[in-house]
Amino acid sequence: MKDLDNKKSRLLYAAKEIFAEKGLEKATISEIVKKAGMAQGTFYLYFSSKKALIPALANDLLQTMLCEMQKEQVFSNDVWETFHKIITITFQVTNSYKDVLSLCYSGLAIENTLSEWEKIYNPYYSWLAQIITYGIEQGAIRPDIEPMVAAKMIIGLVESSAEQRYLFNKLDKPLPEQQEQLFSFIHHALEQR
Repeated sequence: MKDLDNKKSRLLYAAKEIFAEKGLEKATISEIVKKAGMAQGTFYLYFSSKKALIPALANDLLQTMLCEMQKEQVFSNDVWETFHKIITITFQVTNSYKDVLSLCYSGLAIENTLSEWEKIYNPYYSWLAQIITYGIEQGAIRPDIEPMVAAKMIIGLVESSAEQRYLFNKLDKPLPEQQEQLFSFIHHALEQR
């Protein structure tokens, strides 16, 4: 099973590189499998088409982010420190995936698979909702906050801020100042008064 996961990972990595270089339409499956170092038939064991890579790339991006956040969160019982880490990691991952991120968005829209986003994001939403629930239980976050609703709004806000910086080159403020302003907005919206 590990070999299968490795092959799929190699295909995703190769696709990410080729798509970033050539775009979705100009990239070919032949180029992807060549870069991955495998036979073309292997591609079809994992993906039905080139466009079927898009949800997998989006999932890979989100799993990378969630994995990093879960790893960091282990060291912090302070909900506000966790929010700082969420912001920092989201900006880091968005920057490292910026070449394919807009492709993921457009590819999911083109393929009429926006519902895939909800499936892909559900573990992330649930994870953050648990952190918000913990914050409520600790008295740091207002008890009238609905954790799942707040989780979706916060993820949208943080990702949008990172995308504005890295995808649309909106560099109005230095990075630390932008991240601190974002944290301050979230903190003031959620804090128990």
